[in-house]
Amino acid sequence: MTFTPRVFSGIQPSGDLHLGNYLGALKRFVPLQESHDCIYCVVDMHAITVWQDPKKLHQSTLEVTAAYLAAGIDPKKSIIFNQSQVVEHAELAWIFNCVARMGWMQRMTQFKDKAGKNSQNVSLGLFAYPALMAADILLYKATHVPVGDDQKQHLELTRDIAQKFNNDFEVDFFPITEPLIAGTAARIMSLRDGSKKMSSSDPSDLSRISLTDDADMIAKKIKKAKSDPEVLPSEVAGLAGRAEADNLVGIYAALSGQNKADVLVEFGGQGFGVFKPALAELAVAKLAPMNKEIRRYLDDKTEIKKILKDGSERASIIAKENMKQVREIVGFVG
Repeated sequence: MTFTPRVFSGIQPSGDLHLGNYLGALKRFVPLQESHDCIYCVVDMHAITVWQDPKKLHQSTLEVTAAYLAAGIDPKKSIIFNQSQVVEHAELAWIFNCVARMGWMQRMTQFKDKAGKNSQNVSLGLFAYPALMAADILLYKATHVPVGDDQKQHLELTRDIAQKFNNDFEVDFFPITEPLIAGTAARIMSLRDGSKKMSSSDPSDLSRISLTDDADMIAKKIKKAKSDPEVLPSEVAGLAGRAEADNLVGIYAALSGQNKADVLVEFGGQGFGVFKPALAELAVAKLAPMNKEIRRYLDDKTEIKKILKDGSERASIIAKENMKQVREIVGFVG
């Protein structure tokens, strides 16, 4: 079967969006609108695998939507909606729970990382959510998903589930979804520890640049970012063993649309006293306009809710048709 080229991706509304979300996801989503049908989801059902304050979840869902729009995702070109408004996500996830094997789920390293030694006390949803992620993607027969390193394993599971469903029911119904691998600096690390990924859950606010930070705060955080006393090397190989320097150079490269080698041609041999102000100026130039746009959308939540409603209605048309066929394939009556 030939499948329409379609991209699906989603972001959880479970914390403040930060620079890593922008460079690793949002910035990459925008150009895909020109080459694919794109569906961008606020995955609020995933967020509740750990407890969320309902009021904060509601607000965070609107904030992620505002960030999609401020980054340049066009609701006329793409579908933007929140997951919980399309009930077929949950229905297909249950079917995939019955297709996926326990051994597959137990190999998911992200569950092990999040649950830690507390694996017997976390929610069943946290264990099973890769099946929901597969449902998110395959409900729309998405052919491509932009992924970072931490999501590659989940996409492999999605491919396994699609293949097993097709084999079990002797159909060619679901595509074997391909990854769109992230480019330069897709994995942004903490400004306080170059060995850890930038995260909204880090207790230090100085570890990340939030998309709601104003220009002064962005500059302050870059000034305080951990570095080292050595000058920048002239070649990328010289960044080996210098996690914080490598991270800051990577951020500059991603914001400027260059690669690390280009950045080091310009700044090699110079110290962080020169490089950090240049990085701060670039970051403010790129992020401050988006910050302003996010705040504009959040000042008028009516517009955001209207976009989500329209997006959910458009997504539902695709979801309902595909689920109708899935029910027939599985043998459900109705």
